[in-house]
Amino acid sequence: MADGRGGGDACDAADGGPGHSSHGERSARTLALVAAINVVGFFAELAGGLLFGSVALLSDAVHMLFDALAYGMAFAAASLAERYDASDRWSYGLHRLEPLSAFLNGVLLVPMVGYILYESVQRFLSPVDIATGPTIALAIGGLGVNVLSMAVLQGDDMNLNERGAYYHLLGDAGGSVAVIVSMIVVEFTGISVIDPVVAVLIAAVVLWSAGNLLRGSGAIFLHEAPVTRADVEARLQTVDGVTGLRDVHAWQICSEITVATVQVDVAVADIEEAAAVTERLYRELADLGVDHATVELCHEGYDRGVQLNAHAHSG
Repeated sequence: MADGRGGGDACDAADGGPGHSSHGERSARTLALVAAINVVGFFAELAGGLLFGSVALLSDAVHMLFDALAYGMAFAAASLAERYDASDRWSYGLHRLEPLSAFLNGVLLVPMVGYILYESVQRFLSPVDIATGPTIALAIGGLGVNVLSMAVLQGDDMNLNERGAYYHLLGDAGGSVAVIVSMIVVEFTGISVIDPVVAVLIAAVVLWSAGNLLRGSGAIFLHEAPVTRADVEARLQTVDGVTGLRDVHAWQICSEITVATVQVDVAVADIEEAAAVTERLYRELADLGVDHATVELCHEGYDRGVQLNAHAHSG
């Protein structure tokens, strides 16, 4: 049978305690502020696009709206996750809401792309006069909204959601710059077809963003391993007393909580030595980014087959 088994926060073993709560609260407030800023920008660009006839500006406005919805959903998910701690019913709290909101955001971006493409085709077939001056002014305002949002988010300790929002805003800023350049081209050349062409380019950026959201959230839902077995084995083999790695599984509850279970062969003489090996294993797993680990120590003659059932697998 196994010599020992333990479970706990790998971060606790490494530095004395987890730090999700305080940073999570700050992250929620930041996302709420960015969402509010983008809502204001959306209404300004929507009004301008409708009044002055620019489908590129309308596309940028719709993009900004979905950004605001994305940040709003992320804020709601973060707030709920921080408010409801782990319980008998929800062993990891409601942190799973984070990838769920990201997946829904990705799905919602797809019809937005369809709308932009439809409007672009209509404007290509039936060009309209564009008030370039006011459109440029509003696009510059939209660029200002993006820069302000990035300033709110920027920091050395941005979490994964905040970094994703930051890079997404960089894409939005690029869209605003594209609108400004296209309006300058229309103003000086009279080639109005550049407006729907730019709108299609913005749609491509939106579709790329949707793909990233769906891939990232899908990886969490489908339990893609955030750390490879080879990396775990290489790190754990450096621990004195460890003779082999039998089984390892790693997955994520959300982008900030990584969980792992490992089963290792050890050569230890007594309980004290086993405890020392276990603590060192927790520290090594924490260095690999694991937040919560379960470690099982086995002697070399232990037959793991007694644990396997019809769903048996090898690590």
